[in-house]
Amino acid sequence: METINIYDAKTRLSQLVDKAAAGEDVVVSRNGKPLVRITRLEAPRRRIRFGVLKGRLTIPADFDASLPEDVLKSFEGR
Repeated sequence: METINIYDAKTRLSQLVDKAAAGEDVVVSRNGKPLVRITRLEAPRRRIRFGVLKGRLTIPADFDASLPEDVLKSFEGR
């Protein structure tokens, strides 16, 4: 983590932002005392979009019907 004084930070801001974007934190200080940290932001989380597949999928009428006897036996280990 690099520490830089505030005067130098003002003159090299774009370079410091590039460093932060690459994953390196930069601390800006005044009179030797840390004030702020420039760091990379996390990528925003994808929002869930409901209804994207609406009209594209069909559910059969017998979706919740009982399974055939041979399939049930294989699930139950018979």
